[in-house]
Amino acid sequence: MRRMIVRCLAAAGAAVLASAAQADVSLNAVRLGAVDVAALAKFYQTAFGLHEVNRLQFPGMLEIMMNFGESVEAAKANKNAQVVIMSRKSDAIDDPVPHLILNVTDMAATAAAVKAAGGKMDGEPRPFGDTGMLIGFMIDPAGNRVELIQWPKR
Repeated sequence: MRRMIVRCLAAAGAAVLASAAQADVSLNAVRLGAVDVAALAKFYQTAFGLHEVNRLQFPGMLEIMMNFGESVEAAKANKNAQVVIMSRKSDAIDDPVPHLILNVTDMAATAAAVKAAGGKMDGEPRPFGDTGMLIGFMIDPAGNRVELIQWPKR
C-alpha cells in the first residue's frame, strides 16, 4: 500500500512539474511567406490595420514584423503575437491549411476590406454549425489562406 501511495504521489508531482513547464509557453508570432514581402505587408496594413513594427533585411531575404495598433507607435507597444511576413521563392503554393486565424467583429465589412485591398474570399462566409459563429476564408495576394472567425454577439 505504501509503495502505491509513493507511486501516486510521484505521478502527481510529475504532472504538476509538467504543467508548470508548459505554463510559460505563449505564441510569439505567425509567419506567412511571399515573393513580394513589402507588397504583402501593404495588403495586411490596408485590409486589417496592421503596422510594421520591425524589419530585417539581408541579401536575398526580407522579413517584416507587423502588429495591431491605432498607429505605428501603438503597434510597436503591443505585446501580443505578431504577424511576420518573410521571403519565399514562389507564391505558387497549394496548401489548404490556414496559417493565420483572425477574429473579426463584422465579417461582411472584413470581406469587403479584403477584396478592396487585393485579396479574395474563398467562398461566402458561413455559419459554423449551431454555434452562432461565422467562418470565412480569404486568400491574400501571395496565396496564403487565412481563416476569419466572427464570434456570436453576446
